[in-house]
Amino acid sequence: MTALTTPRHLGDAGLIDETSVDAFAEVASRYAISITPTIAALIDAGNPDDPIARQYLPSAAELIRLPEERDDPIGDGPHSPVPGVVHRYADRVLLKAVHVCPVYCRFCFRREMVGPAGEGTMGSEELSRAVAYIAGHTEIWEVIVTGGDPLILSPRRLGELMAALGTIEHVKVVRFHSRVPVTDPERITGALLEALRSSGKTVYVALHANHPRELTDDARAAVDRLIASGVVMVSQSVLLRGVNDDADVLAALMRGFVEMRVKPYYLHHPDLAPGTSHFRLSIEEGRTIVSALRSKVSGLCMPHYMLDIPGGHGKVPLTESPVSEAADGCYAIEDRLGRMHAYSDE
Repeated sequence: MTALTTPRHLGDAGLIDETSVDAFAEVASRYAISITPTIAALIDAGNPDDPIARQYLPSAAELIRLPEERDDPIGDGPHSPVPGVVHRYADRVLLKAVHVCPVYCRFCFRREMVGPAGEGTMGSEELSRAVAYIAGHTEIWEVIVTGGDPLILSPRRLGELMAALGTIEHVKVVRFHSRVPVTDPERITGALLEALRSSGKTVYVALHANHPRELTDDARAAVDRLIASGVVMVSQSVLLRGVNDDADVLAALMRGFVEMRVKPYYLHHPDLAPGTSHFRLSIEEGRTIVSALRSKVSGLCMPHYMLDIPGGHGKVPLTESPVSEAADGCYAIEDRLGRMHAYSDE
């Protein structure tokens, strides 16, 4: 079975009922759909509250856009000196090598940029400009390759990218953000692993998963292959209403990561991406869940609960002093430069 990319495909696979096929056409015209066979097999179509289905199947709620939602919720644009590069923090950059994914999460914060109609894959000229920028800024110690999902690139393209980064002496770490080991684990081949280690740099993969059911035997085997090749693994998850907004579910997820030798790293508060309000919790709700999680698991299993301040002002930990409640549903947030920002759950 190939990826399911239209409401008709979803209907034919029995993942949505026939009455929803036409109803979801408008959602599909707005936001990309793709579900791999691996994820399709995990979806319990008979359960209206299935946490896997909620992450990947389209919903009419995506057509509801609230005033506070933004096309670029974390503010990549103002920090992009050349196409494909985001330089928000002095010692690291994002390199957005590709804007397609094997699956499209319904809560994606870059949903206005990704997909077949999105910004595409970085061409050779754009890559050369990006690499030249990184080479010209000796303060850059880490390159975070993202997108889209960079592990959807062919081993040849990954090898070219790593070879280019391998020529830059001051870059010591290359980190990939990916869902591929979970959503399309067969892509983690010997050729891909060889491409990742070809540069001689220290390579990390940040694995994105949000529910323990995503940590299948095939996903665990893909992670084993990555680690055996010398890749260091960390995790990132998003706190999502109806998916993992429960301390017991999060505990199972974080313990699952640790059992796989993946260190829990970030638990993201959901961003103000368009059409995603049905996934969002309040900061107060999130803090309560994370506090309960802390009482259940060891420190080895605890991620950092983070908010990306809208507008490009960077991340702050939501369990620490930079965030204080100012009024009902409103917070005063201090960024890394000491600037204050208002944030509202309403």
